[in-house]
Amino acid sequence: MSTTVKTPTKVVVCPSCSTKNRVPAAADGTPRCGNCQNPLPWVVDTSDVDFTAVADGSTIPVLVDVWAPWCGPCRMVSPALEQLATELAGKLKLVKVNADEALEVSRRFEVQAIPTLVLLHHGTVVDKQIGAAPPPALRSWLTEHLPADEAAPTRENDRSTGDGRE
Repeated sequence: MSTTVKTPTKVVVCPSCSTKNRVPAAADGTPRCGNCQNPLPWVVDTSDVDFTAVADGSTIPVLVDVWAPWCGPCRMVSPALEQLATELAGKLKLVKVNADEALEVSRRFEVQAIPTLVLLHHGTVVDKQIGAAPPPALRSWLTEHLPADEAAPTRENDRSTGDGRE
């Protein structure tokens, strides 16, 4: 008997207890550690094919990072974005889109320069930032524009999407 995986999963190490967890690219709620139940960072690579399911269908705000592997500023910003995704685990989903491979997503957000960061809430653009910025500026921009009603999810409305320890 075989099972079909509907969405790709990624193994994420819990920042709190170091347990490995499988986290799907798209799901309701936010991922939580199967061991300590703390929120997990949700960082997903996506493309034109699954962007709608991964980003637009998210129940929490999404930070879309439109980047390219050859872009130096993109490579400098990426670690800061992943750190922010860790700090804001349970409150934010980081979705990384390669501009060279996802032309429809780039067109949708009118990307003319990279990196381009787009903050989405229920599929609607909240704000957009173009170009690289230092980590404190990125943190300030993001926390300023993060929707307040999604800033502190409660356990009642936050269904776990991680399937526990590996």
